[in-house]
Amino acid sequence: MTSARRGLLLVVEGPEGAGKSTQVRRLGAWLNRRGRRHAELREPGGTPLGERIREILLDDPAREMSAAAEAALFIASRAELVDRVVKPALERGTVVTLDRFFLSTYAYQVHGRGLPEDEVRAANMLATGRLTPDLTILLRLSSEEGLKRADARGARDRMESVGDEFHQRVQQAFERFASREWQHAHPECGPIVAVEAGESEDRVERSILALLASRWPDIFAE
Repeated sequence: MTSARRGLLLVVEGPEGAGKSTQVRRLGAWLNRRGRRHAELREPGGTPLGERIREILLDDPAREMSAAAEAALFIASRAELVDRVVKPALERGTVVTLDRFFLSTYAYQVHGRGLPEDEVRAANMLATGRLTPDLTILLRLSSEEGLKRADARGARDRMESVGDEFHQRVQQAFERFASREWQHAHPECGPIVAVEAGESEDRVERSILALLASRWPDIFAE
């Protein structure tokens, strides 16, 4: 973060079914009711190019691609979103809430697919121009419960359809990300705070708002 930046970049992360999209929508609705300038975004997506990439990555569960190609597509979508939407919004003083960012790439492509972390990290830094989130809210949920929730929504997308062992590796990676040691070694990810996602949507929302109010009372205090 630089002194010239007036907005906030808040990222919501977690495994499949943790409720990321739900909490991003709820936070946006809360900000809207209070007249706060905000933008709700998602990865991959958020731009015409990003939404096309999202279709390629997620829509066809049977589509095959290499791990490197998959990572490159996610990072291409991120580069476009940051350059065209996120940075201009932050410069206008907007509270940006983002469904997935750095941590998902580390969880899915590094720990899940086995790609080299140093190479993925360098690509991330290039794509974002070293933009650092002000806070990442990590929704904590077991992979088993998350996939049950995903199944309840209907047919799984391409990433949800990967085997259970893959999702266990992803969930274990997310658990590590909240540790001080991991955050110290990955300063580009900014501060990360875990919130239990096994509660009701209302309780999870209250936990998130309490966390945000403790850090930015001028924006989030009731």
